[in-house]
Amino acid sequence: MDESLVLKHISRHISLDSRETSFFLSLLTEKKVQKKELILKQQQVCKEISFVQSGVLRAFYLDPSGKESTIMFALPDWWITDMYCFINQKPAMLTIEALEESSLLQLKKDSLDELYSEVPKFEKFFRIMMQNAYIREQLRTIENLSLPAEERYYTFLKKYPLAAERITQKQIASYLGVTPEFLSSIKTNKQKKS
Repeated sequence: MDESLVLKHISRHISLDSRETSFFLSLLTEKKVQKKELILKQQQVCKEISFVQSGVLRAFYLDPSGKESTIMFALPDWWITDMYCFINQKPAMLTIEALEESSLLQLKKDSLDELYSEVPKFEKFFRIMMQNAYIREQLRTIENLSLPAEERYYTFLKKYPLAAERITQKQIASYLGVTPEFLSSIKTNKQKKS
């Protein structure tokens, strides 16, 4: 298991000594997933939070009519879970799928609680992660309410240039709240302007 990426990620916010590092790593489980494999299904109890080492994942909500709404993408160096359901150990509201072959490091809920007890500075680390996620989602909500679809698409491209190359047009459209056809017309207009 190559843990260098997750340790580098953590070191941006907290410093660990060798004992704390070893304890943290002992709680992680490596999981390899294939393209289109689901790591969480709606209504399944959400037991893990996953750190993406390689690959791309997508969390989406599937409504009763079968329409998918993408909530987030996770690229290498990102965490992903259905946070409400993970923290409260409730059935998931989201489905999480691998968009390509991916490698994950997973942390179970009881292991996270143990980590907080044994290495309290991880509470700071995950607080920072939650604050950043909340800010990102708040800004996304404001953009969805205030910006036309075309500007939301350009904002997405600026924020996540590498993601746009690895995610289908249908999935990006689902994230932006538009149809794939509408997104195609935005891309066509952009090419004409260039």
